[in-house]
Amino acid sequence: MDASVLDYNLPEERIARFPAQKRDQSKLLVFNRKNAQITHAHFFDLPSFLNVPYNFFRNDAAVLKGRIFAKKDTGASVECLLLTPCGDSGLAWNCMLRPGKRLPKGSKFSVDGAFEAEVMQTGENGNNVVRFTLDSRFKSVIEMSEEIGVVPLPPYIRRNQNSPDYDRAFDNDRYETVYADTHKRVAAAAPTAGLHFTPELIQKLKASHDFFNLTLHVGIGTFQPLKTDQIQDHKMHGEFYEIPVRTLEAMADTTRPRLAVGTTSLRAMEDFWRKHRADDLDFSRPIADTATLFVYPPQKIISAEAMITNFHLPRSTLMCLVASFLTPGDVSGIKLLKDIYAEAIREKYNFYSYGDAMLIL
Repeated sequence: MDASVLDYNLPEERIARFPAQKRDQSKLLVFNRKNAQITHAHFFDLPSFLNVPYNFFRNDAAVLKGRIFAKKDTGASVECLLLTPCGDSGLAWNCMLRPGKRLPKGSKFSVDGAFEAEVMQTGENGNNVVRFTLDSRFKSVIEMSEEIGVVPLPPYIRRNQNSPDYDRAFDNDRYETVYADTHKRVAAAAPTAGLHFTPELIQKLKASHDFFNLTLHVGIGTFQPLKTDQIQDHKMHGEFYEIPVRTLEAMADTTRPRLAVGTTSLRAMEDFWRKHRADDLDFSRPIADTATLFVYPPQKIISAEAMITNFHLPRSTLMCLVASFLTPGDVSGIKLLKDIYAEAIREKYNFYSYGDAMLIL
């Protein structure tokens, strides 16, 4: 299938630079797969569309303050984006560096009073292994980044995060779900479908529904567009996930429909179910695995009956996943998704990470 079918035109003004004033005041497009009906609402209306008790599954990963602005000894600027730790010391990390071509092996950069770093290994597209030597007040690279780093906002949000007047506190708060586990700072990007929930809305939903956490270590590859001409030729990156016993039991519960909060949750759930049989599950211990699954039409989603998602970038693997959910076993999901997006654009929905939401039933 040609990747160009995932293209669509989005007016510049529909790209969200800031979130809704209050999380659950974002718009909510509800699509019912049984009758193809679209309803326009707000996220705080979510409970009214769930007529039976659901099990919600959500990604509780917290976002690394992983973008760090540093300097070389020459005074030249370096932007370091923390991705994943490597090795046993906790001081070596896979990072993206800019300008990558000017930072060969052995290059050093630092932030006064925080760390010194050396490039130990270089790779493609600015990917590198970097070893940090921390100031004595820091116990870990994550602790250091909490103090001096910023959340890695996507470029289309257009913030100068290195500006002296950048409002670091605002994005640190809003580019994070209210249920993120701060002991799990493992995400290079936010699981954005969860950004719409407030504590009050969750409490209201808990009167009829149950919530279950899993953790998918969101990588930047999730949001990168397909670079192949044919959709099926795309090679999916791997993302580590963890599913606790309580969540596994709920995933196997056939008495309630399962609702995935976001594509990151759905990816972990789908990867798990395609590797395990329902009659051969071990509920005595949690699951830890890596999802390399690429879901695209006409594949079928077997792990959830409903999902909440945002409006995604053209040619993204996320569009492929949502399209598969819309019309299981049928390639028409891509056209249907683009038709829904066109309706959302006409109704002035905001798109992408800080944008509005969609509920698919």
